[in-house]
Order: sequence, then C-alpha cells, then structure tokens
Amino acid sequence: MRGKFCLPGIKPVAKGNAAMAISDLPTLSILRTKMQWHEERQKVLAENVSNSNTPNFKPRDLVEPKFEIGSGKIDGGATTLAMARTSSSHIASDNADPSFGENNRAGFLTRPAGNSVSLEDEMLKVSSNQMNYAAVTELYSKSLHLLKTAIGKG
Repeated sequence: MRGKFCLPGIKPVAKGNAAMAISDLPTLSILRTKMQWHEERQKVLAENVSNSNTPNFKPRDLVEPKFEIGSGKIDGGATTLAMARTSSSHIASDNADPSFGENNRAGFLTRPAGNSVSLEDEMLKVSSNQMNYAAVTELYSKSLHLLKTAIGKG
C-alpha cells in the first residue's frame, strides 16, 4: 500500500504508531519547561509583593533552569562560565570574577520588622518575567506553526 506522500520501498506508518509525538521534540520540551518556570516564578514574585509588609518575611526567587545542549537534560543549579581569550587582541583578565552577573543587592535593606522585600526590585523582576514569558510563548507558537507548515497542515 502506497500513501500519497510515500517513497517507493517505504511503508507508511499507521495512524496509531507514530514515530515521535510533538511533545517528545527537545526544542518544544525545553520551551514548555521554560514557560512553566516563568509561570511558577510569577507566583513566587507575586507572593513576595503581597507580603511586602509582613514582619520577618524574606523574599524568595526560583533558580532558572539550564539546558544541556544536545542531550536535552535540564538542570536547575547555577554554574559559572569562565571567560576565554579567543584572540590575541582581546584584553586578558587576570583575576576577573567569571560570575559578574550576580545580584549583590540581596538583603540590602531590612526594615526594623525584619522584612527585606524591595517593591521596586520585585516589580522589575515581575516585568522582566512577563516579557520573557511572552518571548518564550511566541517562540513556542512559531515552532508549532513551522511544524504544521512542514507537514502540510499550516
């Protein structure tokens, strides 16, 4: 039996025996994980804002998931990346701290009641989280549209 899109010598796959589900694609899986992380982070940040006047409340945040390229492995821990000098024209770094993106303001201001929530910082995190979520959902949507186009249904 030859289907409309089958090559000679290739047997068509029955409907119930698909080789790979869309949910198994690593790129879409990574994007879904990232969207879920942004959703959970939004809840944590909203909790921080709502408890900004609660005595002894310490703000919390989630660790961003990292994705190992090629394997699809997801890791929630944070690691640092060492700087590399790839050209002789680059300035050499002697003792430069490779983790220059750290937040040094954590716990900077604590009120007499013991609360250390900074509404300005939390609202900046909320707006950044919203923009990143929008970008990830747009990528997810475009990826699905690309797959639909590739199979002739888009």
